[in-house]
Amino acid sequence: MQTKNPIMGLCQQASFLISAAKVDQCPDDLGYEVAFAGRSNAGKSSALNTLTHASLARTSKTPGRTQLLNFFRLDDERRLVDLPGYGYAKVPIPLKQHWQKHLEAYLGSRESLRGLILMMDIRHPLTEFDRLMLDWSGASRMPMHILLTKADKLAFGAAKNALLKVQQEIRKGWGEGVSIQLFSAPKRQGVEEAQAVLAEWLGLGQAAEVEER
Repeated sequence: MQTKNPIMGLCQQASFLISAAKVDQCPDDLGYEVAFAGRSNAGKSSALNTLTHASLARTSKTPGRTQLLNFFRLDDERRLVDLPGYGYAKVPIPLKQHWQKHLEAYLGSRESLRGLILMMDIRHPLTEFDRLMLDWSGASRMPMHILLTKADKLAFGAAKNALLKVQQEIRKGWGEGVSIQLFSAPKRQGVEEAQAVLAEWLGLGQAAEVEER
């Protein structure tokens, strides 16, 4: 029997909850939270919208528009968080420093955070920011799942080779605790695989097993 991922029902009722410039403005630190991170041009908002079948995150032709921690409600216990995009040259230095400070405070203090989805452009993976996030994930033992976005920009064979290359480098530098996949928002490639990770982190794995029986 084919299992319907329970995350889909929640995503259909997803709604914007709050934007926070500082950690003390975040919702109560209860339940389950999954955060989405990535450089400003890695296709983070497109990935978030594609995974939820909703226009939750604003997509923009100008990278670097996500300047706050944006929380989206799935139900009373579960949230998704769109983290500030990093690495865009035209963002003023003081603003970058503000983001860095409050992103670190959020990542280091949030008890309800169950996992981090990190977006990397398949053509430019493992940037300095990506490596910092991997270091933090390893040090804090926070589960991380990487989406190699814009996989449709490469031929299938080239995309597979890129995946294997990044996979090998991550295993060498950060061990086996990080999972990784190909992803394309326009082609909807890798959506079900990523949704399965979300469901597990959001405590929905048992619901899927019950339905399968």
